[in-house]
Amino acid sequence: MRRTVGILVFDDVEVLDFAGPFEVFAVTDSLNDQALFQTTTMAENAGTVRARNGLKVVPEHTLESVPRLDVLVVPGGFGTRPLLRRPALLEWIRQSARRAEVVVSICTGSLVLGAAGLLEGLGATTHHRAFAELRAAAPTARVEEGRRFVDNGAVVTAAGISAGIDVSLHLVARLAGREVARRTADYMEYRWLDDAGGDRSESTPT
Repeated sequence: MRRTVGILVFDDVEVLDFAGPFEVFAVTDSLNDQALFQTTTMAENAGTVRARNGLKVVPEHTLESVPRLDVLVVPGGFGTRPLLRRPALLEWIRQSARRAEVVVSICTGSLVLGAAGLLEGLGATTHHRAFAELRAAAPTARVEEGRRFVDNGAVVTAAGISAGIDVSLHLVARLAGREVARRTADYMEYRWLDDAGGDRSESTPT
């Protein structure tokens, strides 16, 4: 089954938070005859999104036009804070998460999941400078400092920025097999770390 991966983008989104997962899922698909993951981007409104440090991105879909998602990715960045005050967006995330196989946050995307009520009673992590904000956004969550990512099954949260690559490879391994994920990491020349910090890649350190 080819799963649809949707990555939310918004003004001031951290670039690697969305580009890292996009690369992992898209490369995995291309290495496997376009049979595993269809990766797309979406935003609240049509038009250009200005990511962190001025990068301009044109998402493929709006929230209304995006197809049903199997994997929902909510990245972080300073642009997450305004999202916490957008009830319609939070409701869309709640509804999409109910239909999806898994929802994953990168960095301070976890604040958005917390505001949407998706982290209640769960373990969670975020960027190391945002632990206090995560506790405020998700008071019943168990904030697990020092974890690269925390997998609760249907809800997965990752630490800051580059951790989005590790958690995406973890999800590829979970959904498509560890050998598939290893080949993706090797193609990307990336040393893949699991949530405990262990090396899952066969690449030789430089």
